[in-house]
Amino acid sequence: MSAMSGTTTHDELEQIPGVGKSLAEDLRRIGVTSVRQLQGKDPEALYRKLCRFQASPVDRCVRYVFRCAVYYASTNDPDPELLKWWMWKDK
Repeated sequence: MSAMSGTTTHDELEQIPGVGKSLAEDLRRIGVTSVRQLQGKDPEALYRKLCRFQASPVDRCVRYVFRCAVYYASTNDPDPELLKWWMWKDK
């Protein structure tokens, strides 16, 4: 399917707040190909899996985006303020 159709997995992942082309590709590399697959996932486990895949530490901001992405996928009526990845930083 072409990216122009708007129905590719790539486009679906990029609909997640804070997820662009690069992070969408990172998610696919660790086996996440749809928003639905993020429902109820542990964002910390996803982050660790990406670090293992890349065989090196990954910027901690990716962890915050993963937290936001899981919230987005798991919440029927998400709070717009919580769809900002920086709201998921460590306290």
